[in-house]
Parts: sequence; structure tokens; C-alpha cells
Amino acid sequence: MTYFYYRSSTARTQVDPQTKAHWESLAKKSNWRIVQLPNGYYQAEVKDANDNWNDVTRRETMESCEAAIDASINHYEQKLLSTQGPKVVKTFE
Repeated sequence: MTYFYYRSSTARTQVDPQTKAHWESLAKKSNWRIVQLPNGYYQAEVKDANDNWNDVTRRETMESCEAAIDASINHYEQKLLSTQGPKVVKTFE
């Protein structure tokens, strides 16, 4: 029987505390906002640790901008889950 184990940077369980805090901040929707630019586009911005707003992406509609924010939040929630290690999905007796 062959056992295969692969460890990649996306499946790491030990993350720098500063990186983990940053991911936790990015996973909270209250740290995001949408602003309308003079050209009519909408810009998603995220608040950093120093309470500065940083632009992330621009979209044509507010709905697509919010969808981009939701996708980003989901991405960082998944990164945080990966820090908890492997998840048992089935056991055998």
C-alpha cells in the first residue's frame, strides 16, 4: 500500500501570528466598504491595522463589488480554517 502526503503553503497549520491577525481582519465584513468613484465605478476598500483604507478592486456595479468582497471574505475564512489542521471527515472501525 502506498501512502502519499503532500504539504503545501496553502495547507499549513502554523502561521505567523501577525499574518493570522491580518487574515482575521480581512475575514470580517465590517472592515470593508464600497465607495463610488467620480467615473461611476465602485471601489472595494479594506481597513488595515492603522485604520487606513486601502483600495482592493473596482467594479462597474455595486452588486458585483459586493460579490467581490464576499468572495474575498470567503477566501480568508478558508485560509483561517486551514490553520486548524486537517479536518476528520470519516473514521473507520
